[in-house]
Amino acid sequence: MQETKLILNPSEILSLGASLRKIEQKLLKQNSSGGKSKIWFQGEEPYFDVFFEFEHTEIVWFQFTLRGKSLSWDDKKQQLQTGMTNELSIYDASFYAASKTVENDIKTDIEFIYLVKSILETRTKEAVFAQALELFN
Repeated sequence: MQETKLILNPSEILSLGASLRKIEQKLLKQNSSGGKSKIWFQGEEPYFDVFFEFEHTEIVWFQFTLRGKSLSWDDKKQQLQTGMTNELSIYDASFYAASKTVENDIKTDIEFIYLVKSILETRTKEAVFAQALELFN
């Protein structure tokens, strides 16, 4: 998949971090019987959101998407994975809600990982983001 460079200045990074708003939880399908829960944050600009899935209090899955790029982590692989979404493609069904797909990069996009980390670092006072940052170690 084609690598996309996202170069942002510090004020853009702060703005993106500040724009993330928690989406009402009843919009997400929850499985509270197994101790699993989900949290979704959406940014002001299109194609910018962050999803977390928890088992009890531990993150078991995380996905960050911005401008057609994706960073994900899950507790089975225990590694960060970058990729591209279909959100910027005009020839598919990505304009329908919940139709986003991700194609993993063959070579990890280290620059995108650092960008995501810098955006998350703007929200370290919130436990969910602080916990997510631990996944980068």
